[in-house]
Amino acid sequence: MHYRLLGRSGLRVSELCLGTMTFGTEWGWGADKQESYRLFETFGKAGGNFLDTANRYTEGTSERFLGEFIEADRDHWVLATKYTLKDRNGDLNFAGNHRKNLFRSVQESLKRLKTDYIDLLWVHMWDATTPVEEVMRGLDDLVSRGMVHYVGISDTPAWIVSQANTIADFRGWSPFVALQIEYSLIQRTPERDLLPMARALDLAVTPWGAIAGGALTGKYLRGENGRVPTHSIRRNDKSMTIAQEVVNVAQELGVTPAQVAINWTRQRDQVMVPIVGARTTQQLLDSLGCLEFSIPPEYLGRLQEVSKIELGFPHDFLRSDGVKDVTFGGLYNQLHNHRS
Repeated sequence: MHYRLLGRSGLRVSELCLGTMTFGTEWGWGADKQESYRLFETFGKAGGNFLDTANRYTEGTSERFLGEFIEADRDHWVLATKYTLKDRNGDLNFAGNHRKNLFRSVQESLKRLKTDYIDLLWVHMWDATTPVEEVMRGLDDLVSRGMVHYVGISDTPAWIVSQANTIADFRGWSPFVALQIEYSLIQRTPERDLLPMARALDLAVTPWGAIAGGALTGKYLRGENGRVPTHSIRRNDKSMTIAQEVVNVAQELGVTPAQVAINWTRQRDQVMVPIVGARTTQQLLDSLGCLEFSIPPEYLGRLQEVSKIELGFPHDFLRSDGVKDVTFGGLYNQLHNHRS
């Protein structure tokens, strides 16, 4: 396992992050405590130090398990958790990005995690209600108090993240150092704005869903059932075509489809730390196998081609022959190709 700097910080994190949404059986498909510990131990023995959870994962069980697992060597682990999602039905202030829920949620996470501090606190998703200044000031207060070391943001439009970090920089508050988004061969729309923004603002990206809920392992091609409904974007005709190419590449390289899918996200031209989750130790060992190889350029080209998307307006418009020739002389196209 190699290590990366987490965006515009000096924090060292392993090149894979262990997602622990599967720690606990409350949602009907996770791992019990014994298997969860095996997953944790396997990841640690492979050199991993970066752990990701959330206040709502398996109704708090994920945090409780992690709190016990890391207690013996707390300072070794880079522990990330999230706030935003409701953890009491019928009470409006037990959800959202606002200051009251922020402090309440973090204090309860600290108790479950049996720790005095959180290394990285994610805003789990944008609530479209709380002012950006309130969120950034609240997060900075937590950092100033030593309850949180760094802050990141997940599942939020690019313009809001840009606005938030601009305000934080202007005010001298703690900025976001990382961005968590869904990103895979099946879900490449972040390439329109989120990924260029992350590169420009020096945010590390921790993509979730690199294997698209198992779709990119080829299991639906084999007729297996899963938690992904048949009408999902992960199971439409285009997705199945992409999954088949992933399987083909994996067979030609002598690796597994999951390893190919994860490595595709790792081999972008910016800091990418994929979140890998598993319900069994064998699944995690399979994912960790991605560290043993890189996808050669010719195979990357095949994967890029089969999964390509339209960037949409204004990107496609600005790259069109008419615009680039008479307005920019090809400058926009050159810059975009350089960045991507």
